[in-house]
Amino acid sequence: MTDSRAEQSADTPWRRKLHTIVFEADTPAGRWFDAVLLALIVVSLVVVMLETVPSMPEPWRRGLLAAEWALTGVFSLEYLLRLVIVRRPLVYAGSFFGLVDLLAILPTWVSLIFPGAQALLAVRVLRLLRIFRVFKLARYLSEARVIGDALRASSRKIAVFLFTVSTVVVVGGALMYLIEGPANGFTSIPVSMYWAVVTLTTVGYGDISPATGLGQAVASLVMILGYGIIAVPTGIVTAELANAGRKLETQHINTQMCAHCGADDHRSDSKFCRHCGAALH
Repeated sequence: MTDSRAEQSADTPWRRKLHTIVFEADTPAGRWFDAVLLALIVVSLVVVMLETVPSMPEPWRRGLLAAEWALTGVFSLEYLLRLVIVRRPLVYAGSFFGLVDLLAILPTWVSLIFPGAQALLAVRVLRLLRIFRVFKLARYLSEARVIGDALRASSRKIAVFLFTVSTVVVVGGALMYLIEGPANGFTSIPVSMYWAVVTLTTVGYGDISPATGLGQAVASLVMILGYGIIAVPTGIVTAELANAGRKLETQHINTQMCAHCGADDHRSDSKFCRHCGAALH
């Protein structure tokens, strides 16, 4: 009861108003806020890219650096504003967009200690995913949810598959080390395992290749096995995509975000948040 009263007292009119502007894309103010935010994100990405051009004149470089810090300041204030608005800031901070928002500002501040870290600001491109909410492309959110459900459902099968592939790589690398040896470039088992990965994935750099007949026979088997292995994860994910699609084909996802934790991807007929259970406005 105490927590409920505390949340009700925290749900002040100004917080509800700011939540409508910052988190909701179905209102005119929310659309304008997100549209300006997306424009600033695009500008920041262009600034980060131009900063890496070696021939950039020094005055322009200083201007780009100033613009980068100005945009980082804006994004930092926006991130703090989102934490203040939601009733459960830690839940939002741990969500997908919460982590993306943090990573969008962290590299610039880290660059004060580790110069060059601002190149990681390219992660801001992930914030452009908000475009699906701004333009009410809720049906794309549904499709994204299908992909996420399919990946989660196939995670165990993929894990077993990766364990099998790792076993093949270790065995194949050890065999090639024994067969070919350092004289033909297989100087150690780790190096031979690298060759097995390159061959099994059909990449084939060619920097290391077998010279003996037995080694070439083993390499041929690994190559053939590689073609079969490629199809396995594709089939697993495809099957789970079909299952997830059938489950969600009757569900309609909107762009509303929870005022408590900032979660989205709610069904149109949802009354409560699917993450924290709070009532949706």
